[in-house]
Amino acid sequence: MAHNCIYSAADFKSDQQVKWCPGCGDHAVLSSMTAALAKISSEDCVPREKFTVVSGIGCSSRFPYYVKSYGFHGIHGRAAAIATGVKVANPDLNVWVATGDGDSLAIGGNHFIHAVRRNVDLTMMLFNNEIYGLTKGQYSPTTKLGKITKTSPFGTIEKPFKPGELAIGAGGTFFARSIDAEVALTTELLVSAARHRGMAVVEALVNCVIFNDKTHNNFAGDKAIRAENTILLKHGEPMIFGANRDKGLVFDGEQLRVVKIGESRGDGSQSIVTEQDILIHDAHTTNPMVHFLLAGMSWPDYPVALGIIRQVEAPSYDSEVHRQVAEQMAGTKIADIDDLLNSGATWTVAKS
Repeated sequence: MAHNCIYSAADFKSDQQVKWCPGCGDHAVLSSMTAALAKISSEDCVPREKFTVVSGIGCSSRFPYYVKSYGFHGIHGRAAAIATGVKVANPDLNVWVATGDGDSLAIGGNHFIHAVRRNVDLTMMLFNNEIYGLTKGQYSPTTKLGKITKTSPFGTIEKPFKPGELAIGAGGTFFARSIDAEVALTTELLVSAARHRGMAVVEALVNCVIFNDKTHNNFAGDKAIRAENTILLKHGEPMIFGANRDKGLVFDGEQLRVVKIGESRGDGSQSIVTEQDILIHDAHTTNPMVHFLLAGMSWPDYPVALGIIRQVEAPSYDSEVHRQVAEQMAGTKIADIDDLLNSGATWTVAKS
C-alpha cells in the first residue's frame, strides 16, 4: 500500500486545545516534536499511523492528546513499561515516551532504568523542570538541594538526580540534552534519537513559570548566558564553548577541567593552552567514563552539556525477543495451537 511521505509539522498537531500555562517550556518542545515527526515521516517515509506516543502522569504526559498519532495516556511512572509492551508486541511502530522528572525518576524510576538497561527501541522525551508541576509544586528527584517548595518548606535535604548520569550508569546507548528555548536543536536531537536503534533518552530542560520559574536561568536564561555557560557537543569536534569560542574542556587525570585558550593550562607546567589541547568529543566510544562526566557537568563549575552526549550501537531488547521467537519457530514442528494440543502423549476419552 502506497503512503503519502510528504508531511508537515501541522499534520502532526491534533485539534485538541493545548492546556499548558502560557510561557511553559512544554509548548516549545511540542513544536520541536511535531517538526521532528514531520522530518522523519517525510525523509524516512514513515506513515503517520506508525507513530505512537505513550505517557504517564504530569504536565508533559498530556502529549498524546496534542499529537495527531496513536497514543496511550498511562498511569504515574508506568509509561516506559507500557511503551515496552507496545514495542515488543508491534516492532514496526515508532514508539515515543513523553515523561517528566517526577513521573519517570520517582515512582517510575525502576521502569526507567530497566528500559534503559534493556535497550528497548523507544524514543523518550524527559522533561526536566525540577519540580512537580501538575500536582502544584512539590519537590522532585531533580530539584536543587536546598530549594524551598511546598513539601520542603525549610529547603530540600536530598541530593538531586542527574538524569544523564542515571541513564548512562544504567548502560544507556543514547543520551542527549537540550533546552526548551533551543527549538531547532531539540528537533535535531529528537530526529537522531528516533533513528537510533535502541533506547534513546533526550532530556529537555524546561521552565515551569508557576512553580519553579527560571530554575535554569543561570546557564540558559538567554542567548548570551547560554553561550558562556553551556557547551554544544558534536561528535568529532573539539569541546570549545564561550561567546568568543575561547574556552574548552581538557581531561585532567580522572576529571574534566575548564581551560581558556591562549592562557596558562594551570597544571604547573606553564604551558599555554591551544585549540589542539582541547578534548575531542567521541559520542560513539563504548567506554562511558567521559560521557558520564559530561552528563554530570553543572553550573557554575562547568558549562552544561547540550547535544548528543552518548550514541553507541547495541542490540535492542525488542529485536532480540523477535530473533528468539523466529529461531524457535524455525526449529519446531508445532505451527499452531492445534499442533501443540495434539503433541506429546494424547488420548481420547470415550463417551459412556
